[in-house]
Amino acid sequence: MPSKRRVISVSGKGGTGKTTLTALLLKALIKHTDDILVVDADPATNLPDVLGVKVLKTVGMVTDELKDRIARGVISPMVSKEGMLEAWIFETLVETNCFDLLAMGRSEGEGCYCYVNSVLTRILDTLSRNYTYTLMDMEAGLEHLSRRTDRDVDTMLITTDASKMGLETARRIKELTQEVHINVKEIYLVGNQIPEGMEGVLKEAAERIGLELIGIIPTDPNVATYNMLGKPLLEIPEDSPSYRAVLKIAEKIGLR
Repeated sequence: MPSKRRVISVSGKGGTGKTTLTALLLKALIKHTDDILVVDADPATNLPDVLGVKVLKTVGMVTDELKDRIARGVISPMVSKEGMLEAWIFETLVETNCFDLLAMGRSEGEGCYCYVNSVLTRILDTLSRNYTYTLMDMEAGLEHLSRRTDRDVDTMLITTDASKMGLETARRIKELTQEVHINVKEIYLVGNQIPEGMEGVLKEAAERIGLELIGIIPTDPNVATYNMLGKPLLEIPEDSPSYRAVLKIAEKIGLR
């Protein structure tokens, strides 16, 4: 495995399989290393359930608590707010034998608190530098890009299903990375649950929007069964069609 640190981001329209792709990529990665930070940046916070990890507190919860304490004036001016937030964020980090997980969650506070958000960004940047791999399951759609949640990314995988909206969202994500000046070294399209015989159509559609189709994840009854039963996708059989497809994607982007 390479010693170079890498940040891999998974984006796309909601319902196109972002979390499934993230989980199966993680399954491929942990065969080779345990130096992995997984960030669930989707406010829905579904990734912990898919991975079989219990999360008691999210980053959104602790940032709301800090905002509340600042608003009520109960934090001494002598206390470092950045140091306090950093300590609280580290408390939300869930450590397993194979990877660490940080769940961003949803902030319930009203309005924007720019100071806390800027501090949070710096802390996450610092945290990711402690790992060889950072794997991020991003918020559905385009909001995270307009807020620059992704920042600098080595590899961005954009998922799409066999729909015009999935492809349109992929196109806009690609454009927005340039508009908001996110440094993404490589961007690929991943097709999920594409009907048999449509591979050529999807490849042509990808080329029209300026994206390389890096792989297709077929419909897999194992994924549906594991999700319905609440079983971790990390335990999906090695010969599952979806996992075999993700292994090929991982190899193409240099993760194996």
